[in-house]
Amino acid sequence: MLTQHHKSVCLSFSSFDLPIGSTLETSATLYQKDVDRFHILLTEPLVEDTQPLAQQIAAWEAALSGSPATPRLLWLEISPYRVTMTMQGNGKFSYRHFWEQGVYGVSRYWLQTETPQAGAMSSSGQVRLRNYTRSLILRQSKMPDHLPEHLRIEYELWSDKLQLGQYVMNLEIRH
Repeated sequence: MLTQHHKSVCLSFSSFDLPIGSTLETSATLYQKDVDRFHILLTEPLVEDTQPLAQQIAAWEAALSGSPATPRLLWLEISPYRVTMTMQGNGKFSYRHFWEQGVYGVSRYWLQTETPQAGAMSSSGQVRLRNYTRSLILRQSKMPDHLPEHLRIEYELWSDKLQLGQYVMNLEIRH
């Protein structure tokens, strides 16, 4: 039962205890895998830094690599019980989060760098953190399609025994 829908979405992240927040409004493709299982694929626009030096460095890196900067893809696997979110794309930074209510999940971040010897991209490191999902709420539409309308995840991010903040992710899917 694989069906496909194109929807407008609003994805937002914020922190309860840090001055961090971000909102993305874009279109997404929603794949219905089963009654309660969905995949959502969206493209994140290029992130533009407002500092002139950072822009100069980014332009210089793009010119050296010979390839233009590419948008990043966000892929969410959603069910009422667990959510996985993967970001991949621009070749510099990727991450994957796993959330399940009441469970310590894993958040992984990868940084890519160029190795001068080979001239190819290689993994320079992976940061692995734990997240504790305090709340995972998925609201779905009524019959007949049961498509997701709103997803809210509240979680804590941990590095060993040090809490790195409390966060909330909201995903609104407009029908």
